[in-house]
Amino acid sequence: MIEKDTYCDDVLNQIAAIQSALNSVGKLLLEGHMKSCVVERIQAGEHEVIDELLITVNKLMK
Repeated sequence: MIEKDTYCDDVLNQIAAIQSALNSVGKLLLEGHMKSCVVERIQAGEHEVIDELLITVNKLMK
């Protein structure tokens, strides 16, 4: 779009839409991860998964 000299506001709106879509995918993946992998590891006594999860959530919230 930039190479085609598209109006800057249109480019920014496209970036915002892409970021929103990626955030939605990230939320879905996080939910699935928590409901499966995290629960299974906690049930197996691997409580360090909580720290890993917190690091991942912090990265997603930046």
